[in-house]
Amino acid sequence: MKNARAAKTSSIKKSILTFVLCLTTAIGLSFLVSEPAYTQSQKYVLFLLFFAIGLWFTEVIPPFAVGLFIISFLVFALGNPYFNSAPEKIDIYVNTFSSSVIWLMLGGFFLAVAMTKTKLDEELFKFTIRVSGTKPRNLVMGLMGTTMIASMLMSNTATTAMVIAAVMPLLNKLGKSAGLTKALLLGVPIAATTGGMGTIIGSPPNAIAAGAIEHAGFKMDFLTWMLYGTPLAIFLTGISCFVLIVVYVKDNAAISLHFLRENKFHLSKELKFQRKIVLSVIATTIVLWLTGILHGITVAAVSAVPIVALTLTKVLKGEDIRSMPWDTLLLVAGGLSLGLALQQTGLMDHYANKLSHLNISEMAFLFLFAFLTMVFSNIMSNTASSTVLIPLGMAILVGMKTEVALIVGLSASTALFLPVSTPPNAIAYSTGMIEQKDFRLGGLLIGLLGPALVILWVILVS
Repeated sequence: MKNARAAKTSSIKKSILTFVLCLTTAIGLSFLVSEPAYTQSQKYVLFLLFFAIGLWFTEVIPPFAVGLFIISFLVFALGNPYFNSAPEKIDIYVNTFSSSVIWLMLGGFFLAVAMTKTKLDEELFKFTIRVSGTKPRNLVMGLMGTTMIASMLMSNTATTAMVIAAVMPLLNKLGKSAGLTKALLLGVPIAATTGGMGTIIGSPPNAIAAGAIEHAGFKMDFLTWMLYGTPLAIFLTGISCFVLIVVYVKDNAAISLHFLRENKFHLSKELKFQRKIVLSVIATTIVLWLTGILHGITVAAVSAVPIVALTLTKVLKGEDIRSMPWDTLLLVAGGLSLGLALQQTGLMDHYANKLSHLNISEMAFLFLFAFLTMVFSNIMSNTASSTVLIPLGMAILVGMKTEVALIVGLSASTALFLPVSTPPNAIAYSTGMIEQKDFRLGGLLIGLLGPALVILWVILVS
């Protein structure tokens, strides 16, 4: 008991020390970088940028708490006449909570929770396993394909957790040394992460990018994003699947899938009825998202369909809604606020001006931002990386704002080198059946190939 208390006390002291270190480093850097012509607002935002990056990098406090801190600090420092000689209107920084991006993600959360509650997710994965057959190569292809598709509408973290849970009986039977075990435990996180590229709601960086594009005065609907993201998701998932099969699946002899018959549950009349409702809502929502150009209803407005329908029909109740990942929405809202502050105060324009005088081509800048995003996303939140780099890139390449936002947002989903690079990697690593070095193959493949393909595809489609 005493050892546990001592360890807890030591952990708290370490957290406080790290927090203070982040604070003092941010103050030091802001004084070092600050210029005499900077306004008080610019100095505050510069400090906030360094401090937020430090907190995100060290994870001394949860990422969503950093998002809330960003909004609170902007309201306190920029809008307060006692701390700012030229107080600003802070409505724009608070209103990110009502951003269309937030509502779009919320609609996706409602769909995901409804699928989980009615066990449609489990049925989907079991159906995939049955259809793919009993040959290892087909299993890898089937599970990676299903994971990719599911991650376009659901959290890639939740998708990975469900798929790995579904196949754990098979993995336990095969053992950690089996090639198929490694192929599945590496393939599922890759497919979940790259699959998130496919839609606006597939990954928080996508939402950040879409919000930045919208704020810049350009339209980005659900179908347009899919035109950019879905082909990349399919190609990167496909090439990863091929490489994993070549490297790990040497024997393609059929294996037993008897575990599928285990853990069956009874389908009550109520559950059957709820499944029909959920499937109808999913179909309606997706159709409306994809046909926005015909009826003119925005993707954010369409999110009202699952929010209203699933609660009205009692498929989702209060406890289900409370269990949703609200922390992700807080993180995205904070990221949007920081991006707006960097733009509104003119800081991004200032540094973009300096960088634009460098003798570097536009294509070189695009490659720089794409690979920086990938590198930063391996060691810190990909949402945080996108938050910082999207506004900077848009300020430098003024004539390519949409392309920059898309490239950075999509490149954030190419970070897979470490177990901590992305939650799906962490889930796979937590099984204890793969080692840190095993992630290097997928990390290098997607990390080097992904950003380059993103740039070429975005430029080609644009």
